[in-house]
Amino acid sequence: MRSHLEFRSGALRDPPHVRPGGETVARLLTTALPAHGYRIERMVAEDWGWCVKIAQDCFPLWIGCGAYAEYPDGHLCFITPSRPRIWRWLRRIDTRETVERLADALEACVRQSGVAHHLRWWSDEEVRAG
Repeated sequence: MRSHLEFRSGALRDPPHVRPGGETVARLLTTALPAHGYRIERMVAEDWGWCVKIAQDCFPLWIGCGAYAEYPDGHLCFITPSRPRIWRWLRRIDTRETVERLADALEACVRQSGVAHHLRWWSDEEVRAG
């Protein structure tokens, strides 16, 4: 299941004084995702980056955006939940269809920005390894 997208873009890098990193990417997604049918609840700063919370009834759904230290212009966006099934209110919910649809929209938003390159989805093994 696609949940972690890494890519590179100097144009989407935050200014050095902005901490935590990932705000520029989060703002891009907040603006672009509604065109793909998503309603954004809010954007929240976390200690690791930025969280774009998406309105969704069945389970909490959000995209984390942060700097990816492997590259000076690296970015990592990850969708939560990143597992195919979760427990909610004492029942199992299949998240695959919802997360895959959001993964398609996330990739489209990043590609359509016109300033991102080297897009790569992490494998399930890479996601588990962190």
